[in-house]
Amino acid sequence: MSDTSDVYADQAAPSEPAPDLLLVGHVTYDILPGGATRLGGTALYAGLAAARLGWRVGIVTSGPNEILLSLQAAIPGAAIAASLSPVATTFEHIYPDGVRRLRLRERANPLGLNDIPLAWRSAPVVLLAPVIHEIDPELGAAFPDALVAATAQGWLRRLEASGNVIPKLLEQDLVALPTLQALLLSYEDLLLPPNVYVSPLDRIPITVADANAQLGVWSSVTPIVVATRGSVGASLRLNGGPPEMFPAYKTQLVDSTGAGDVFAAAFLYRLRETNDPRAAVDFANRCASISVEGQGTSTIPTLDEVIARYGPLK
Repeated sequence: MSDTSDVYADQAAPSEPAPDLLLVGHVTYDILPGGATRLGGTALYAGLAAARLGWRVGIVTSGPNEILLSLQAAIPGAAIAASLSPVATTFEHIYPDGVRRLRLRERANPLGLNDIPLAWRSAPVVLLAPVIHEIDPELGAAFPDALVAATAQGWLRRLEASGNVIPKLLEQDLVALPTLQALLLSYEDLLLPPNVYVSPLDRIPITVADANAQLGVWSSVTPIVVATRGSVGASLRLNGGPPEMFPAYKTQLVDSTGAGDVFAAAFLYRLRETNDPRAAVDFANRCASISVEGQGTSTIPTLDEVIARYGPLK
């Protein structure tokens, strides 16, 4: 891939070889309190984290030209294959009780196998990164020779008629789990937020114990399940076994936005290098702890910065 990002619109065929990491998901516009707008989504945070660790990144997304050009500028060296859409997926961030809520304003095109350039389908690592059900959950089966992972966030959301985003469990999206080698999510994605009502029939976890029980079920289907929990750290479940806890590293929290996405990219990077999920969780904790020390993407670290802060990798 070239030193500057390339954008291929509506299935244009890139000549570059498959990227090290193929990332599929919507880049977003996030409307913050006060009306400011910034780029967001796992496609941005995980893509930039992987690029800063030295991987060649290919991103499959959807949106209008202006957001694609912003993504191009944000991740130098990445290649972008886009399904052009008249609108970008746009979330309004609201804090009615001090806890973040999301309201969906607009949504770009759904993404499927036909949106992925043929040259990229042999990528060794694939991250499905839905933010609001834009990815066909069966897509993971299209990469039988790859390390395929997903961030579950976008499959754990549903929309009210008002556009408010409320939690849900994996239902029809359960078909994704057997096609994955790793499922990554946060307890924030899984737990029912305070002062949000859903029917008891929805079985949304309320306590950490409830969430742990659900994670155990998913771990019986997906070999590696990792759940982050902010300053507490991350839990790792292997092949349905008991959780192993990995404490977070001390940090000076400025902005936690995207920390889970940085964690996911760093985890896959180290897992690919070592084939050791425990080493991968420790490395991902290190990267995430640095990433929260600045606004937005400003402190997502390079590999050299991680080693300089914490010493040799495990």
